[in-house]
Amino acid sequence: MSRAVILVIDGLGIGAMPDAAALRPGDAAAHTLGHVLDAANGAPRLPAFAALGLGLLHPHESLDHPILPGAAAGRSALGYPGADTFAGHQTMMGTDMSGTALARFADHLDTVASALRSAGHEARALDGLPVLLVDGHAVVGDNLEADPGLTWNVSARLDELPFEEVLAIARTVRGVAPTARVIAVGGHSTGPLLRSVRSGADGTAGLDTPASGFYVNDGLEVAHLGVRIDHTRQLPSRAAAAGIPVTLVGKAADIIVCPDAVRRPAVETAEVLKETFTALTRTDSALVVANVQETDLAGHQQDAHRYASLLQEIDAGVSPLLDAMRPGDHLIVTGDHGNDPTIGHPFHTREFVPVLSHAPGSPSRPRALPDATSLSNIALTAARALGLPS
Repeated sequence: MSRAVILVIDGLGIGAMPDAAALRPGDAAAHTLGHVLDAANGAPRLPAFAALGLGLLHPHESLDHPILPGAAAGRSALGYPGADTFAGHQTMMGTDMSGTALARFADHLDTVASALRSAGHEARALDGLPVLLVDGHAVVGDNLEADPGLTWNVSARLDELPFEEVLAIARTVRGVAPTARVIAVGGHSTGPLLRSVRSGADGTAGLDTPASGFYVNDGLEVAHLGVRIDHTRQLPSRAAAAGIPVTLVGKAADIIVCPDAVRRPAVETAEVLKETFTALTRTDSALVVANVQETDLAGHQQDAHRYASLLQEIDAGVSPLLDAMRPGDHLIVTGDHGNDPTIGHPFHTREFVPVLSHAPGSPSRPRALPDATSLSNIALTAARALGLPS
């Protein structure tokens, strides 16, 4: 009986992809891991990451530690357009997301407004901005944290609109959206929501979610509505169909579809790592997919010191996972895109991501792997570890 854990450190890039400058020329210099370590107050202690071979990809004094037998470290290209958590996780689970489209909300505002009115909602454009105000409370527009045209958001204060109503609006928007993802967001802001609506890059406009206070106030609710995907062919559904218990932790519980999975949504890093460890050690056979989101939030907030502190906290949580692994198990630690907090903007950065792999009991020596072309290779690796047909 085998167990596989995929731990995604959201926003952990390890150097710009060759086409990173196509959208923003400055992104050619992106290197989330390197810049975070360089900006830290002293060298963070990262012995678990070092044991998994991260120092083979980026030599640094923080990663000067013996590497475990059976560890392998490489980089992966993303395998999808832009730099997006939803597309990254779907690719990681085995879906081809290379054909999704970029679409600015301004170019589809009239179509969305018509669909919403047909569904019985009030929808009006805000003065001077290509943003819709729906039912007097919900803001519909571009996601300003993602690459322009990649994602649209439907956002509202939960003291003004129940999340079920926010989600209903988002589903109507999803029905006419060409984007990879529409996100329903409900939270508690520090002031009127319209104060945080602003213009973004390349003709985009929408709610500035970090400025709204949603991320720092309790009670955040999020649902990710993606393009139509055959989830039955993805890794979690294949594992569940084979009788393997599946647990989705953190943001992975929000964006990966698997009806038979146990879901453990969480934002705080300590809780995500605790739930991951619990899920791993509960049974003799398991697939656990977990996402640590707070690193991505630190990237959006352009806070390199916070990011470095989180890496140290994650490293401390990975150590018990390594101790609990048995021969036949497989641990993969990776990222879904970059989010360089030193690059000068709050967007994701299009970077390679590290793929750190550990198979206890493997006779192979620690080794560096060639670059992979897509995150979908992670699904293949985990499928083989669990004895599933790829």
